Amino acid sequence: MASNKTQEYDESKIKTLSSLEHIRLRSGMYIGRLGDGNNQDDGIYILLKEVIDNSIDEFIMGFGKSIVIDISENVVKVRDYGRGIPLGKVVECVSLINTGAKYNDDVFQFSVGLNGVGTKAVNALSSRFRVVSIRDEKYSEAVFEKGILKSQKSGTKKGEKNGTYVEFTPDRDIFAEYQYNTEFLEQRLWNYAYLNRGLTLQLGKQKFYSDKGLYDLLNAEVGDDIYYDIAYYRGEKIEFAFTHTKTYGETFFSFVNGQFTSDGGTHLTAFREGLLKGVNEFYRKNYSGQDVREGIAGTIAIKLKDPVFESQTKNKLGNTDIRSWIVNEVKSGVSDFLHKNREAAKTLEDRIVYNEKLRKELNVVRKEAKEAAKKIAIKIPNLKDCKYHLEDAKKGELTTLFITEGQSATGSMVASRDVYTQAIFSLRGKPQNMYGKKKTEIYKNEELYNMMMALGIENDVEELRYARIVIATDADNDGFHIRNLMLTFFLNYFEELVVAERVFILETPLFRVRNKKETRYCYSIAERDTAVSALSGPEVTRFKGLGEISPNEFGQFIGADMRLVKVNVKSLKTVPETLEFYMGKNTPERRHYIMENLI
Repeated sequence: MASNKTQEYDESKIKTLSSLEHIRLRSGMYIGRLGDGNNQDDGIYILLKEVIDNSIDEFIMGFGKSIVIDISENVVKVRDYGRGIPLGKVVECVSLINTGAKYNDDVFQFSVGLNGVGTKAVNALSSRFRVVSIRDEKYSEAVFEKGILKSQKSGTKKGEKNGTYVEFTPDRDIFAEYQYNTEFLEQRLWNYAYLNRGLTLQLGKQKFYSDKGLYDLLNAEVGDDIYYDIAYYRGEKIEFAFTHTKTYGETFFSFVNGQFTSDGGTHLTAFREGLLKGVNEFYRKNYSGQDVREGIAGTIAIKLKDPVFESQTKNKLGNTDIRSWIVNEVKSGVSDFLHKNREAAKTLEDRIVYNEKLRKELNVVRKEAKEAAKKIAIKIPNLKDCKYHLEDAKKGELTTLFITEGQSATGSMVASRDVYTQAIFSLRGKPQNMYGKKKTEIYKNEELYNMMMALGIENDVEELRYARIVIATDADNDGFHIRNLMLTFFLNYFEELVVAERVFILETPLFRVRNKKETRYCYSIAERDTAVSALSGPEVTRFKGLGEISPNEFGQFIGADMRLVKVNVKSLKTVPETLEFYMGKNTPERRHYIMENLI
């Protein structure tokens, strides 16, 4: 006999949402995370990006050399001087899904914006959205509230230049409390400027302009700490720059149609191959890719008519038919640079020979370490692995390795984790400070060696086994110190993991405030005080360490609502001095600063 629940499931339960309702109900499908503005990937920045992307597309097609942005009291205003939306289609272009000119190759060949979705999502997720298009001194204006058209008008604007003006306020019903972070905005606008040389962007009184494109981007990232002047090439569909620094590993910034591809993809693979071929062709040698690229910092941007990304977030390019032309053009560009810059060519070869020598030394130490590891155990000590890994398609993108301190914290996490996608590596105490040490030192430190092997990054960071690396330490002096030691390890040897946005810090509650009816977990003193005021007769518990949180409670803090802080490198050139300050010589100034600001 059918149950009542089954009988309740009939035609009346099937719903068809309008595009507007779907965007507001399932906002994550369109803009990713919501957030409050404390993370550069939060929704409010994606809304701004979608509007600016449309203005960038106008510039790419040769119309409008400046974009003016103003943000005050969370009202965002963007004015470009492109062609302007066709006056008769203003309402449709900002409110109807799958409506736009991005489908027409004659109008937009290398589009940055989403096909027919971007501005509609901004409109739907804004409490107020106003758009004005100006063409030949005539204008059309429409005002929306939460995606619903409230008014429209048209007329003439004498002396007004062509273009589009968009004004919106992110809806607090969707985003709750939020605030734009000026630092995140500036970084985003600088990237736009570097990728579109000749374009001027203005935020308030500050202007963002680049004369040399990716050369300027790389110069801003690496500064003066380089072996030779930056190699730079610009073609019709590709632009790249590279140099060698005094760091380990490879650091690349790759872009497709202005979109930052943090996970690289086929364009980056082809660039690395072309670089190697260009170097070997010039020197008439057969150097290994590892020796040529060790310590390299580079950036590549390509324009593609039909980019295919491997995920909704556009982090990785999947087009396979672009390899040959990228390899050939990069090879030619590299060879040309080396012929014209003999001093740089000599310095580069010296660095390659040095890398080769260092690799051979490392191989000897590596062999000894592996032999020693075999005698200890077949499995990696202190690792509680999960079933899936990064290579396992969709499931792999959900995988996380938590790096914890001590057995008590590990015990709570092991009991409450998802065994399919969450792995745990437990540190036995404070790891060694690896600042300024050679990579061979990893092999002399059993714990850090085991962690490197657990991550799978010994030979290449592309063999990383987990999508996220999360440092989970106590919120006390020892915990902050261990966190700094871990960040030093990654920045010293595997900086590219930080650049690729793979490294995070886990936020866990500092307080539990509860009475018989309700329990609240608080991540700051302010949250604690609010909870104490809201609950009658509350009991307040201060968590001194992760181990004090029971397994029954801990699951929610590493589940769907897990709070993570992304470790972000604003500029590579600041890494050496930052590490020197925090992890170098123990000066009174350093000690005072850490006590005042971190603890």
